[in-house]
Amino acid sequence: MRIARFTRDDDISYGFVEGEPGDERLHVVTGDPLYTPLKPTGVVVGMDEVRLLSPVIPRSKVVGVGRNYRDHAREMGNDVPSAPLLFLVPNTAVVGPDDPIVLPSFSEEVDYEGELAVVIGRICKDVPRERVSEVVYGYTCANDVTARDAQRGDGQWARAKGFDSSCPLGPWIATDLDTADLALRTRLDGGLVQDGRTSDMVFDVPDLVAAVSAAFTLLPGDVILTGTPAGVGRVEAGQRVEVDIEGIGVLGNPVVAR
Repeated sequence: MRIARFTRDDDISYGFVEGEPGDERLHVVTGDPLYTPLKPTGVVVGMDEVRLLSPVIPRSKVVGVGRNYRDHAREMGNDVPSAPLLFLVPNTAVVGPDDPIVLPSFSEEVDYEGELAVVIGRICKDVPRERVSEVVYGYTCANDVTARDAQRGDGQWARAKGFDSSCPLGPWIATDLDTADLALRTRLDGGLVQDGRTSDMVFDVPDLVAAVSAAFTLLPGDVILTGTPAGVGRVEAGQRVEVDIEGIGVLGNPVVAR
């Protein structure tokens, strides 16, 4: 199932998505599906009648994972971590489909990083690998936009990866998805710049949820970014970045100057 969050007539609603790419329709539901069972209202709307929002605004945190693809670690001149390399992103960094990525004034080297994102569905701590499926609500596309010069200069990643609009999510949450071997592609102005598979991750989704939950209590709506494949590169104002993940869909965002 695909769950979307959207606005229509100035009201924020949720719905499940049906239809093939380019011909999707939204079946509006009551409440927030993270907290209440799906209950259709009977209202069905077309995508041209709504504006998609980030499918989730994390209640407490986004947890990023660095260097989780060997080829990306190599292209950045780094060793592959022996354990998941974790960092925190504030929820104020989150934006949705077609929202602008606003280049920060403090950086001249901003990169795209297409990633699979895990959405947590229930409060949990110290989750063993074999029970990770019980706490995951679903998956969405993410762009872990990074101010590379700030990352180098600061010596830690909070500002570089946590500035406003640095964490686009969308277009919706896909549930019941096998993430073992999905195609993950990023396009810049229509040209393919990243072409990886989730099977290339150093630590898979069960590994990551277990590791993250060992460090932090996870709450419903928290998001884990699972790392990016090789091919990261610069974005400039006026360009458009699209992250396309098999089984989920396409997250697209324009890049603008402040």
